[in-house]
Amino acid sequence: MPGTDLPRRPRTLAAAGLLLTAVGVLGCSPPSATPAATSSQSADSAPVSRAPASRAPGEPTSCEYLPAGAAARPVDPPPAGDVETTGTVKYTLAMTGGDVTITMDRSKAPCTVNSFVSLAEQGYFDNTACHRLGDSGLLVLQCGDPTGSGSGGPGYTFSDELTGQETYKRGVVAMANAGPDTNGSQFFLVWEDSQLNPDFTVFGKMDSASRDVVASMAGEGQDGSWGDGTGRPNNPSEITKVTKG
Repeated sequence: MPGTDLPRRPRTLAAAGLLLTAVGVLGCSPPSATPAATSSQSADSAPVSRAPASRAPGEPTSCEYLPAGAAARPVDPPPAGDVETTGTVKYTLAMTGGDVTITMDRSKAPCTVNSFVSLAEQGYFDNTACHRLGDSGLLVLQCGDPTGSGSGGPGYTFSDELTGQETYKRGVVAMANAGPDTNGSQFFLVWEDSQLNPDFTVFGKMDSASRDVVASMAGEGQDGSWGDGTGRPNNPSEITKVTKG
C-alpha cells in the first residue's frame, strides 16, 4: 500500500506513497512518489546508479522484457532485437483536460522509450484513467494502469535506465516502479518541481502547453483515497487516445 504522506524532501516514491508504491504506480501503484509500482521501497534507501551498459554513441542496444504476471490488457511485449539509441520521438496523449505532448529521448532511455512506443501503438493506454494525483509535496499525476487500481501492468518488466543524477522538475515524465528494475507501464507526469531520490527512469518531457494542461487538471485536487496524502484526481484525467506526433 502507499506510504503515509507525500514527502517534502527526497524519498523513494514507494515510501512516499506516490506513484510507485507497492500498490500505487508501482504497485504498481504509481507515484508512490510519483509513481507507485508494484512493491514498496525503503524511504531511507540510498540512491543507486543503474546506468545502462556503456556503448558507443549511436550504437544500438538490446533490451530485455521479462514476463511478470498477467497483463492488465491484452498486449504483446516489444519484439526482441536491437533498439535505436539516437533521436527523439513525440507522442500525444489526448486527455480530458487537453492534449499532452511528450518528447522522448532514445539516447537516455532507449529501452523505456521502446516499451512506451510499443504499448502506445497497441492502444494499451487508450481510454485509461490516471489513477493517482499528488498535490502537496509530491506534485505528480500517475498514469498507465488500465485497471485504475495502481497494480496493473503490461505482463512484463524491464530494467531501470538511471545515471543517479535524475531530477524531477516540472515537465519531466518518468517511470513509476516497485523497486529496482520493476518498470512496466505506469508512468508519472511531474506538473510541478518535486523532490525524489533518483530511482525513477526519466524518459521524456512535456512541452509548456502540456505542462499547463496537467497543472490545470491537478488544480482541481484529489479525493485522498490512497490514504497517504494522494488520491484519485477530482478531474477524471482520462487518456482517451495516444498517437504519434
